[in-house]
Formats: sequence, C-alpha cells, structure tokens
Amino acid sequence: MQPMLKPDGFESEKLFVLPAYMRNELTNHPLTNSLFITDIGYFPKAQYHYRERSEGCDTAIFIYCTEGSGWVEMNQGEKITIERQTLTIIPTGTPHRYGSDHTNPWSIYWFHLKGNDVNELLHAFQLTKPTVIIPVSGFVKFVEWFDSCYNIMTFKPFSIPDHIHAAQTIRHLISSIGMVASRSNHKSEAYLEDAVNFMAAHIGKPLKLEAVATHIGLSKQHVIHVFNQFTGMPPIDFFLRMKMQRASQMLDLSTLSVKEVGAAVGYDDPYYFSRVFKKVMGSSPSHYRRVAKG
Repeated sequence: MQPMLKPDGFESEKLFVLPAYMRNELTNHPLTNSLFITDIGYFPKAQYHYRERSEGCDTAIFIYCTEGSGWVEMNQGEKITIERQTLTIIPTGTPHRYGSDHTNPWSIYWFHLKGNDVNELLHAFQLTKPTVIIPVSGFVKFVEWFDSCYNIMTFKPFSIPDHIHAAQTIRHLISSIGMVASRSNHKSEAYLEDAVNFMAAHIGKPLKLEAVATHIGLSKQHVIHVFNQFTGMPPIDFFLRMKMQRASQMLDLSTLSVKEVGAAVGYDDPYYFSRVFKKVMGSSPSHYRRVAKG
C-alpha cells in the first residue's frame, strides 16, 4: 500500500509562514529587502514528508538534516540522498521535489530566504553545491541561531525591528556555515568529531575531560584548544549543551517525567537538573514542555 505523503503536520513540529502583507512590507523596507526569512520550521521524525514544486519557488530553501535520511531532486535530475549533518540548498526558481525516507524518516530544520543577497552570500561562502556537510562543530551554533530566528518570528511576527534582527541573525548563520564547512577537512575537525561522537555515546553519564582526551589520543590542553577553536566553547560546556538539547527533545517527543528525562541525561537529582536546564535553555523543564511548539 502506497504511504500517504504529506507536506507537514508532524508531532512537536515548529512551523511559521510569514503573512503576505508582512512579505510586502519587508520587501519594501531598505533593511530587509535584500534578505529576509519568509518560512521557517522544524519537523522531527517527519515520516512520509514530501514536497514538489514543478516551477520552483520564489525563495531559496535551506534544509538541514540532523537525524534519519531523505532525498532531494532538482531540475528533474538525479535524486540526491540527504543524511545526518547534511545541508541542502535549493536555489530560487529551481524546480524540485524532496521527501523523507519512509523507513528512516529525517528530522530537519528548514527555512526559506528571499532577496537578492541570498545568491550573493551563497557564492561568497562557496555554498553553491547541492549539499554541504555541516560538521559537528557547527551543529550547536546552527540550532541556537535557528531557534533565535524562530522565536523572534513567532513571538513578534508583526515587528519590523525584530524581522531586521532575524535577517541579520540568519546572515550570520549562513556565513558561519560557509566558514565551518570550508575547514571541515582540517585534521583537528576529525578529532573534534570523534570527541563529540564519544560524548553522544555517554550522554547519560558523567564524563571527565581525561576520558575524552584518552579516547581521541590528545592531551587535555589540546582537546580544550580544539573545542575552543571550532565551537567557541570549552568541551565541558559543549557536552552540557548536548545534554540539554537531548533533554529538550525528550521533553518534546516523549511522555517521560522531568525526573526520568533528567536521569536519562545523567542527572539523578531532578532539582539540580531543572536548575541546569533553566540556565542553559532559558526556562524550567516543566515550562518548556507546556509551551506550544509550532
């Protein structure tokens, strides 16, 4: 039986589409007419997700896969497989289709950009290939900047200054992707990826820097240097953010209690977990779970 394909409507999704009149205002505003966000969202485990635009779109489409896999086809060409850590960019006016793998559905962050500066940015930062690998060093920052843009647009959708701020944030995101992707073959990047994968495997346990250093074969000082160089933060802070991001996903996508979520990311004391979560994520776990997503 053919599965029912759908464009959106996924549990715990985030989704915002700019109203037409706001599009017109931003198109005519001198600080946003060269680039602004028209659509933005996050689809977790988006089974049967599918889109087809035979005449393309008046925006450039950015799709970043963080889990699972999917595919993209442009100009009726070859299907391109999209897997974890892969960003695909569909240029303005390009006929395309894309969809999630039925058995291993993708989780994707996505946004649409409009304006003449979009193509200029892509060429300036060598992001014109169909796919770009975003190494682990770029993941945390990508999610932070994405969430910032999404929150700005959903909480203050009619504020021109906030849309200007969101446009500047997304410019920073794109330029940072370009800078990180251009150095992804650096030897230190391989060490970083190995370290982050080791952290992910121990997300539910306490983890000392010595263990990370031993695993990847570097000194503690060198590990700190690599993390500061590529992520802008020490390894312990990076690991903490990984834990809190995993916790936020569990709060969104499971019925586990706050205590159970805390235990799953290595915190036996639920009160201490709540304090750490609030410090990193900006709200308590209970409040975070109550806030409507999308």
